[in-house]
This record gives sequence, structure tokens and C-alpha cells, in this order.
Amino acid sequence: GLGFNIVGGTDQQYISNDSSIYVSRIKKDGAAYLDGRLQEGDKILAVSPFFYLKDLRHKDAVELFRNAGYDVSLKIQRRLQPQNGPVSHRGDGESGGLSLAAFLVPGLALAAAAVWVMLRYRQRI
Repeated sequence: GLGFNIVGGTDQQYISNDSSIYVSRIKKDGAAYLDGRLQEGDKILAVSPFFYLKDLRHKDAVELFRNAGYDVSLKIQRRLQPQNGPVSHRGDGESGGLSLAAFLVPGLALAAAAVWVMLRYRQRI
């Protein structure tokens, strides 16, 4: 997996009147954790190449991430500040998309390849 959990969707809104998808948890030592740029509370706007996460049910968003493959780019909207509960965002503007895509893709690909190699060779030992 990509190393994070999500909340939200049209059927499980995390924030009232907002069916967006949010990062709820970064899994320790997962690809997103190792990359270090994705944060809990970030709103995921799109998944590579250009699939926007708008008006999706939660289970459809989960399935999209499960089938994303190794070369994954995310366009996110950063929260304003850490807090408990629902997160705050900057209006309708989008931030973090370009720089995240430029660094997240190679980082996730490298992490996924390392895990694959470890699992493959561990079975032979």
C-alpha cells in the first residue's frame, strides 16, 4: 500500500457539507511516512495521472488507492495548522500539488521497490 489511511467521501463526510477525501493516518514506516511530505489532515484533491477525487464514495476512493500502482502522484491541499478533529483549509485554493508530485512519485516508487525486493528475497532465505 501507499502507507496512509483516508476518511471522507460522499457517503461518509468527515466535515459537514464536504465530501472530500482526507488523510486520517500515516502508517509508520510506510511509503508516505518514509517520503515525509504527506501529513495527517491533508485533503487529497487528485491521484495521478489526473483523476480528481470529487464526488466519490469512500469505498471507491479506497479502491482507487489500492489500484494506484507503484508510480503515484498526489495533488493535495495542506491544512492550515495541526489540530484535533476536522481540519481547516485555505478557501478553494490548492497548494502543494506541483512540489508534492515532483518529489512524491520518485519517493513512493523507491519505497515500493525496496519493500518488494525485501519481501522477494526474504522468501528465498
